[in-house]
Amino acid sequence: MGRSADLPRSSGEIDGDDTGCHVLHVDMDAFFASVEIRARPELRGLPVAVGGTEGRGVVAAASYEARVFGVRSAMPMGQALRLCPRLVVISPDRKAYTSTSTAIMKIFAEFTPVIEPLSLDEAFLDVSGAVGLFGRPADIARQIRRRVAEDQQLTCSVGVATIKSVAKLASGSCKPDGLRVVSAAGLADFLNPLPVTALWGVGKRTAEPLRRLGIRTVGELSVTPLDTLRRAVGNATAIHLYELANGRDERVVSPREEEKSISTDRTMNSDLLTEDDVARELLRGAGEVAERLRQAGRVARTVGIKIRFADFTTLTRVRTLAEPTDAAAVVYAESLQLYRGLKLDQPRVRLVGVKAENLRPAGEATQLALDLSGPGPARRPSGAAEHAIDALAARFGESVVGPASLLRSKTADTPTGGLNRHVPRRPAQ
Repeated sequence: MGRSADLPRSSGEIDGDDTGCHVLHVDMDAFFASVEIRARPELRGLPVAVGGTEGRGVVAAASYEARVFGVRSAMPMGQALRLCPRLVVISPDRKAYTSTSTAIMKIFAEFTPVIEPLSLDEAFLDVSGAVGLFGRPADIARQIRRRVAEDQQLTCSVGVATIKSVAKLASGSCKPDGLRVVSAAGLADFLNPLPVTALWGVGKRTAEPLRRLGIRTVGELSVTPLDTLRRAVGNATAIHLYELANGRDERVVSPREEEKSISTDRTMNSDLLTEDDVARELLRGAGEVAERLRQAGRVARTVGIKIRFADFTTLTRVRTLAEPTDAAAVVYAESLQLYRGLKLDQPRVRLVGVKAENLRPAGEATQLALDLSGPGPARRPSGAAEHAIDALAARFGESVVGPASLLRSKTADTPTGGLNRHVPRRPAQ
């Protein structure tokens, strides 16, 4: 993937001839951080980061005020705090981001059914069938931006172009809170000055051989003989980059296929040394995965785990269930059995992950739940208690109810001291 941070930026509207520019790329501005600031207006204008609060925690998102200090996503939080000692750090609220994303995607759907989400905070839209109803593509982009601002009190940036790769670059170049149209005739003028690292598919590994060839801009890449590129980066990558550099991208906006798996993993602040510690993390992960299954109206036939050790060795295991489930107790019990099946001797576990796959609509089969106080499985109604817990969490916040065994780990994860370093999460309103 290219690096959007390498794009030269100019916020605001840069309009132009949008004839044939049926592709929009809508990208929310500092999404996670902006959702948190929306919930806490007193933080507006302050440097804010969302992410892990101590140890191996990393920055998941940073407000633009924090980016001025060099704070970036995927940066270790310790480094971010050194760059910006006054940084306000907030632990992530996945529910808030998911619900806000759902509301934003519904706004997009009011203008076109052809939506390709890339993540919670960005999507491609094909508006070729919407021009007759809502006006030219740039006008549709403005209406979307206005609706998002009015309904969600958030800003987004929109790129308008003839192809997906350029629409994405255009949205990145007008952040934050901007709109940019790149006309069919203006593709070369827009692309040629950009750093080659801005292109899709140019990461560190690909950028180095290009640099050795003296290729630093997209314009230089566009006139490099294809055979030269093949020798440097291989045939498939050479063709891909040459086409993008010359403004050619055959990919169409394609609505995403239904989610095939749901997973979560967590890197520990310090290595886990006992089975009890790992079991608590499996319980945490099982609860999150099961909750997301229920929110999606899905059940899973397969449960899996991912365990990464201190030396970064990673093991994965999966198991197919007799009946599909969305119950945390079942997911946890199967996960724990998979872990115990590894038969580890004094492990030092760095990361614990839980996964549910082989998904299908809920209600297709009676679920198995485990009576953890006894040796065998017991049938029960399909997760009524856990649905009640979901409702309580939605009303009063995630911390209102949960497994008692997680209480100690929640307390231990809460940092202390440090001005503006951590903001406690408020209950949902």
